[in-house]
Amino acid sequence: MTDVNVTIIDREGVEHKVLAPTDMNMNLMEVCKAYDLPVQAVCGGMAMCATCQCYIISDHDLGERNEDEQAMLWEAQNVKDTSRLGCQVPITEKLEGLIVELAPEE
Repeated sequence: MTDVNVTIIDREGVEHKVLAPTDMNMNLMEVCKAYDLPVQAVCGGMAMCATCQCYIISDHDLGERNEDEQAMLWEAQNVKDTSRLGCQVPITEKLEGLIVELAPEE
């Protein structure tokens, strides 16, 4: 099993250093839920609610947003250039050292 180190900054500014498994087909939203971080994930990871929106703080290239993610972020609040939906960020080895901040709740 290979885990990557990820830092998640919650809405109070507290840093949570977590291990995210790369061999379980998880995404960033699911990792947040696994560590009881305040991510609602109302749609269950279908890119339909933006309650798992986060800001990518580190210099990781996560590729382009897919059409569903882009459409949802177009309608969401508090969107920044670095916004991503956690449910659309698969956990892979290239995420080692990733730093994200949870977006404010809408």
